[in-house]
This record gives sequence, C-alpha cells and structure tokens, in this order.
Amino acid sequence: MSEFQLKIHNWGSIDYKLAWDKQAEIQSELLENRANGYPNPIVHHLIFCEHPHVFTLGRSGKDTHLLVDDEKLKAIGASFYKINRGGDITYHGPGQIVGYLIFDLNEINTDVHWFVRSIEEIIIKTLAEFGLSGPRHKGYTGVWLDQDEIFPARKICAIGIHLSRWISLHGFALNLNPDLSYFNHIIPCGIQDDNRAVTSMKLELQRPLDREEVIASIERNCIDVFNFKKLL
Repeated sequence: MSEFQLKIHNWGSIDYKLAWDKQAEIQSELLENRANGYPNPIVHHLIFCEHPHVFTLGRSGKDTHLLVDDEKLKAIGASFYKINRGGDITYHGPGQIVGYLIFDLNEINTDVHWFVRSIEEIIIKTLAEFGLSGPRHKGYTGVWLDQDEIFPARKICAIGIHLSRWISLHGFALNLNPDLSYFNHIIPCGIQDDNRAVTSMKLELQRPLDREEVIASIERNCIDVFNFKKLL
C-alpha cells in the first residue's frame, strides 16, 4: 500500500448537526477533486471532537430503540437525529472521543468490511497502550471487552460509517469518560442482550485519563494502520 496524506482536525466541543454539515462539506470537496481528475493532492481527513448530549439513529435502526419521548429528551438536555450512517442507535456526549474519518477509499481500498475492521484495529491498538484488551466479537461491529466471571461483554467503542462513491463519512465514538447513564435511554446499537453492556476507559481502569494523550495514541495508530503521512 502506498503512502497517503492525512490531515488532523480538532473541532473540540461542537453541535452534532454542525459537525455533520462540516463533514459533508469536506466530503464534497474530495468528490469534486476526484471528478476534476485530482488537480489537488489527495488528502484524507481525521477529525476529533466531542458533542453535547445527542442520540443518533442509523439507517438500519428502529425508532423504538429510543426509549424516551421529546419531553424527556428536553428534560435530559439531549437532541435526536436520524442520520445516514450504517448501524442502529447510539449516544454521543461529553467525555467521549468522537472520530470522523473522511477518506477517499477509491485511492486506498474499496472494501467496506476491511475499512470497518481497520477502524476497529486503530481502537484495539489504542486500548492496548492503556492496558485494555479489546478483541473483536464475531457478528458485532465495534470494539468490546470480553466477558469474565463478574462482568458481561462490554462495548467501549461504537463504529458507524457512510460511503458516497467510496468517500467515507462518520466514524467512531470511544467512551473515555462519558456519563454512561445516558445509554439507559436507548437500546444501544439495537442489541438486547443481558450478557452485553456499555463501558468506558475510566470505568475499566478506575482512573481518569488524559483526553489529549488518548487522542495522540489514536492518531499514531491511524497513521500506522492506514500507512498515512501526517500533513503538517
């Protein structure tokens, strides 16, 4: 695989809809560059951000997986969007590291399963650096911690993407230190299984983690997994 350029963005705390619109703008720029025969160098984009409380429902999700009405949403300070990524319902909020990957896969690898597995690999490598083993679970997208004698299998990172002519949108949400009680208002990812739960890095490690340190690890592992060159 040849080397590609990666631009890192850090949008900080940003409204979900605004972030979605900004992603779409970058995606459109990549599509236009391709349509014009690549007059500009191909640059792929990795965006880090965090959102105010929001629930998002993917294309394959069910409305019934949101367990609260509009009045309750207002009471808990959350918003709700139906969006164009794959997957079911999930939660974003303060204390998460949300990563959006806007890549021209036409120039990397036009294999959606490989792409999702590669995103998982980035997170698995990152968790390992902090002493957590997050293997894949057959039949389930995202990154999980294994069931043991006390705890069920726990999802620590959700992944959902959308592709338009092989240019990606959306990405992952890693639970660093969110308020996990918000997951009680949904059926996370549409999975109804008493042997599965949601967790965070802080809960598992029983200590606070530095957000920028974890972001730096994700960035390094993204560059490694996709063989990128960071654009300075």
